[in-house]
Amino acid sequence: MAVNINTVYQRVLAIANKEQRGYITPQEFNILANQAQLDVFEQYFYDQHQFSRARGSQPKQLDPVEILKDKISLFEVFNSLRTHDGNAYTFPTDMYRLSNVKYDDVIADYVSIREFEAMKGHPLLRPHANRPLYIKTKDGVKVYTGAASDNSVTQVTAADKVYIDYIKKPATVSWGYIVVSGSALYNSGNSTNFELHESEEVNLVNRILVLAGIMIKDPTLYQTISGEEMKDIQQEKQ
Repeated sequence: MAVNINTVYQRVLAIANKEQRGYITPQEFNILANQAQLDVFEQYFYDQHQFSRARGSQPKQLDPVEILKDKISLFEVFNSLRTHDGNAYTFPTDMYRLSNVKYDDVIADYVSIREFEAMKGHPLLRPHANRPLYIKTKDGVKVYTGAASDNSVTQVTAADKVYIDYIKKPATVSWGYIVVSGSALYNSGNSTNFELHESEEVNLVNRILVLAGIMIKDPTLYQTISGEEMKDIQQEKQ
């Protein structure tokens, strides 16, 4: 399901050379490729919000919201056991968005710190075993439960009790190579492909070329490829 890094690089080079825009080095390509992947990935969530607001009655296979769900699902991680560092349960280093926090297999409700301070003293709103609460900090999440017998509120610190579901960031891509007779030749052994859905290949090529046009200060390349991008976006939203 991944997009091959070498296929994208060769297409970028072919188009850039056709337009006589010069050679894009592997180092430059890797920088642009990672920025392009992140741009495409982050657009999923903006589009998901926009499409959800204008959702109509379409077959599931043509529904843009369902298509985006499929693309995002490649990055979903479930039941990741978290470690408590003495202050909070830490976030994974590759986390992009938090989906759920679970304590003893029960999904905890998120509240702000201000809401928690108001709720913890209320007999009906305070956390308990069947309705744990969590708050976010810069370090991770703090999870709270309580006992009905004494109306106590307890911060959870157990080593094997808290799991999270989250959406991870795409892995850093890299076009790896070896140098032969002064030329860089593709080496799949030290390369990392794009993690995006295979249908994003054209979007990645276009986006990298747009970024390349900005980098080399070529408005013609930028405008040409941006026009192609706009056509694709309009077709997707019809």
